[in-house]
Amino acid sequence: MPIFVRYYLSGRDYYGLLAGEDRIERISGSPFDGFQPTGEALTLAAVQILPPCRPTKVIAVGLNYRDHAREFNLKVPDEPLIFMKPPSSLLGAGEAIIAPTMSRRVDFEAELGVVIGRTCRRVTREQARGYILGYTCVNDITARDLQEKDGQWTRAKGFDTFCPVGPFLVTDIAPDDLAVQSFLNGEPRQSSRTRELIFSVEELVSFISRIMTLVPGDIISTGTPSGVGPMQPGDTIEVRVEQVGRLINTVVGE
Repeated sequence: MPIFVRYYLSGRDYYGLLAGEDRIERISGSPFDGFQPTGEALTLAAVQILPPCRPTKVIAVGLNYRDHAREFNLKVPDEPLIFMKPPSSLLGAGEAIIAPTMSRRVDFEAELGVVIGRTCRRVTREQARGYILGYTCVNDITARDLQEKDGQWTRAKGFDTFCPVGPFLVTDIAPDDLAVQSFLNGEPRQSSRTRELIFSVEELVSFISRIMTLVPGDIISTGTPSGVGPMQPGDTIEVRVEQVGRLINTVVGE
């Protein structure tokens, strides 16, 4: 099961393979277009971990767990409710989420992220798995008060640092029944499993690909379970996805 890491070192970014808990083996090329091991090894502590891919777009899904829809007293959608987060909102593991001064409530939302591996247009649900490279952790940070005020979600979801992703890109796992959890300052806040998704990973890939072309590196963030809540400067938020990893970020004021 290859686990990829994207990292920054000496003025440029690289891809590597995770080898053990704290060791990276650098590769030439990328997970998307073929790669070869270089024989060079580093420790995770020696590099800056970056988001594991460079998407042209992040497509997120709202209200994709029934308990989350109930949490906000909203009707379960008949079709996936999708929105987009700009690439400028991406943030790596260990980096700081910036709480903007124009919002009074900034929430965490733990999610499974799907990373597209091949150009994907009008695929069926049965074909969808063949277009997925792997999976990662996503925190769909949301300015909840602005979401309610605006009535649409671009501002609330689109601030810089509002899309922590990573730290790893994990391939060759099944997404059907993975635990998705969040922990605020070490205290559990969210806990569910992807079997509770209203629209499965395959359904999401198929549905979105009938609207827009997905290209290698694009991310689909599959929705969050109940238990979302606010964060404050000084807090630490952790997203855990079973078999995928732990995404940890701190919060600072603007």
